[in-house]
Amino acid sequence: MKPFNWQQNDWPNFTYSLKKVENLLFDYMSGVGQLDGYLQGLDRQEQLEALIQTMVAEAIKSSEIEGEYIERQDVKSSVRNNLGLNIPKDVVIDQRATGMAALLNDVRETFLEPLTQEKLFYWHSSLMMGAKDVLVGTWRTHEEPMQVISGALGKQKVHFEAPPSDNVPDEMKQFLQWFNESSPSGKHPIRKPIIRSAIAHLYFESIHPFEDGNGRLGRCISEKALSQYVNRPILMSLSRGIDADKKSYYRHLEKAQRSNEITEWICYFVKTVLFAQEQTTQEVAFTLKKARFFDHYKEQLNERQLRAVQRMLEEGPQGFEGGMNARKYIGITKTSKATATRDLQDLVGKGIFISTGGGRSTRYELALEVE
Repeated sequence: MKPFNWQQNDWPNFTYSLKKVENLLFDYMSGVGQLDGYLQGLDRQEQLEALIQTMVAEAIKSSEIEGEYIERQDVKSSVRNNLGLNIPKDVVIDQRATGMAALLNDVRETFLEPLTQEKLFYWHSSLMMGAKDVLVGTWRTHEEPMQVISGALGKQKVHFEAPPSDNVPDEMKQFLQWFNESSPSGKHPIRKPIIRSAIAHLYFESIHPFEDGNGRLGRCISEKALSQYVNRPILMSLSRGIDADKKSYYRHLEKAQRSNEITEWICYFVKTVLFAQEQTTQEVAFTLKKARFFDHYKEQLNERQLRAVQRMLEEGPQGFEGGMNARKYIGITKTSKATATRDLQDLVGKGIFISTGGGRSTRYELALEVE
């Protein structure tokens, strides 16, 4: 079997071809402009809610990729605490949520700054808040190999083995120099943002410098790289894009760590970033549609109708599963069947609901497109 990438003579001189992704790179930059346009259509509070939603998604999905599950409300409270929106601050018992929110907030606030050893140690300390029996805020030092393994005892498969702990300080010094010099303002800039982000993630994961938390920090580094090209914190949850097909992520990462020719990894990563970008764009566009919808219709809704509409909108761009019907409306509004029927017919008559089917099978969808 081929040696790991860091064991090969050309490490870390990554090579790749962009022929298969040139159009996708253009699509990404077009998407950045489209997302900015939607954001400009939102007021300050709505932009803030879009930011919170994205940060919460990143915190939850980045943790889930690593097999950790954090309550959404704990994460949301922690994010709002870090943004200074909760006065007094909400009490959050789960320190993982507190630490993850602190990490993501600092990544956003310091996106333009060079990446340093001290910054990575701070990020790691935030991420590992509350962790036990883990070396926190410093490079790993254990003598046994850092390996990614699967399978039962005796039948284990080593998917990857990182450089020995003794090598980590020198490897990370070289990585940090590369990251800072390849920035848009660096000595040797990589002009295409996703390409630098892809290399940064693979490079960092291959060194695996910490005892734990490398995947989550690697994704933060990738988002920092993307932010530096648009001169603002990127509004995107890369982890949500990765989590949509974790098997593909691990398969491509494992293959890329056997060679320093990384064209296939680049192709995978570009498509994943585009998918994550599209998810965020859909959500921000939905937020804009929702704002226009309420501006147009809010005064035309009674209290019951408003409650039902708000419940439907909570489901986001994917919509209310199965649409609204009389039974769901009664359950949400705690009203009678006769009142529900009148309310629903009134919503259709005003153009707020679109009905499909008939009789007991009648379903209603929101007409979010407001002229």
